[in-house]
Amino acid sequence: MKALIPYKKKNAKSRLSPALTLKEREEFVELMLRDVISSLQNAGIEKIDILTTPDNGVPEDVEVNVVINKNDLNEAINEYLEYEQEPILIIMADLPLVKSEHIKEILSRPEDVVIIPGKGGGTNIIFTKDPSNFHVKYYGSSFLNHCNIAKGRNCSLHVYDSFLLSTDIDEPHDLVEIMLHGHGYSKKYVMERFDIKTGKARAKISSAGA
Repeated sequence: MKALIPYKKKNAKSRLSPALTLKEREEFVELMLRDVISSLQNAGIEKIDILTTPDNGVPEDVEVNVVINKNDLNEAINEYLEYEQEPILIIMADLPLVKSEHIKEILSRPEDVVIIPGKGGGTNIIFTKDPSNFHVKYYGSSFLNHCNIAKGRNCSLHVYDSFLLSTDIDEPHDLVEIMLHGHGYSKKYVMERFDIKTGKARAKISSAGA
């Protein structure tokens, strides 16, 4: 059993630029990565690979294996899956709300493939028991892509429905969810910089002390 985390730090999360500077965004994605790794390890996953490109540094003190691939996301992951013989959990690095209980539940499913959808038709997590019999197709409506791939490979499929796991952190309003439901490094980072502004509409972030 392995986990694979695609990771990008350089110029990361441009849609968060109204709330965080480039330096802060790069710090923040590193902290989200650490939280994801922590949840995986607490769920008992010992083999963790970070998939990244040559210009995206991984923190040296994170004791995981780093896989360097200069190709785009789909090609890099599919090259990785082609030669793997044991079950693989592909989880994005911007899911700091994930907890070890979620991971354990996903791994306990009897189906061949488990897919966790993201917002707007994306895919946040894929668990495949036979990685050589699966391939990924991210971007666009990747959730539907991956469901169709699983069905086309005659794999049994389960869609794991979870608000916390569907919440990838892309926009400034997503930071509220970390403040409300998060844990670990990323929550501490956000709480130091922002307050929650409440009113008749949805909760929003405001600069700390504003």
